[in-house]
Amino acid sequence: MELTINRRENQGVIILDLKGRIVLGEECNALRQQVKSLLEEGQKKIVLNLGEANRVDSAGIGTLVEAVILTAKEGGRLKLINVPRLLHSSLVVHRLLQAFDIFNSEQEVLASFE
Repeated sequence: MELTINRRENQGVIILDLKGRIVLGEECNALRQQVKSLLEEGQKKIVLNLGEANRVDSAGIGTLVEAVILTAKEGGRLKLINVPRLLHSSLVVHRLLQAFDIFNSEQEVLASFE
């Protein structure tokens, strides 16, 4: 598995720092499981920091969409920061950009939860 997920908290918001590949297989499963675990713990404010995600395939994009939907169903919000340019372009091409709340910095995303 080539995805590491570092969990931290800032102002009551859970931030998952993702490093590596978000691709079909164990990587997507690990991310999906992490989000489900947070929701089971009652965490409703989740941020995925994609600053060090160096590859996201179509399954990875699907997992991100699934995470947003799952979080919303549980009454929470999942937002993205530091989205790599290539992933941003992919989201535009596939008309998925509006599915996400995307921010440029941790300060911006934290303020958006207030």
